[in-house]
Amino acid sequence: MVTIGNLLPLVFDTAGAGELFLLGRLLFGGVLAFMGLNHFMNADMMVPYSEAKGVPAAGLMVPFTGGLLLFGGLSVIAGAYVVVGAGGLAVFLVSSAVLMHDFWAVGEEEQMTEMTQFLKNMVMAGGALAFLALAGETWPYAANVGLF
Repeated sequence: MVTIGNLLPLVFDTAGAGELFLLGRLLFGGVLAFMGLNHFMNADMMVPYSEAKGVPAAGLMVPFTGGLLLFGGLSVIAGAYVVVGAGGLAVFLVSSAVLMHDFWAVGEEEQMTEMTQFLKNMVMAGGALAFLALAGETWPYAANVGLF
C-alpha cells in the first residue's frame, strides 16, 4: 500500500522541488512574520480597531497575536516546531477572518475591504493547513525539529 508518507521523499527528490518548497516557506512564513512585527509596530492603531470589533482585552491580544504570527511564520521558514507554528497560524487565521473581517455585517462602504481581508486570511489558513499536513515529514533545507 502506498501512503502519502512514502510519496513525499519522491516529490522532494524531483529537480528543484526542495528549492521551490523552501521558497514557498520563505514567502508564506516571511509575510506572516512581518504581519506579526506589524502588530507590535502599529499597536496604537490595531488596539482601537480590535476594541471596535469587540475583541476582549485588545491591549493584550494584539501583542499576543503578533507573537503568534511571528513565531508561526518563523516556524514554517525554519521547519522547526511546525505542528505548533502552522497549527497556531491556522487557528488564528480562521478565527480572525470570522471575528475581525465580518464583511457580511458591515456597511456597504466597508464590505469590499473586509471581504478581501477575510479571503486573504482564509487563503493563508489553507496554506498553514498544508504545511501542518506535512509537519511530520522531513523537509529539505529545514531544521526538522519538533515536539512530535
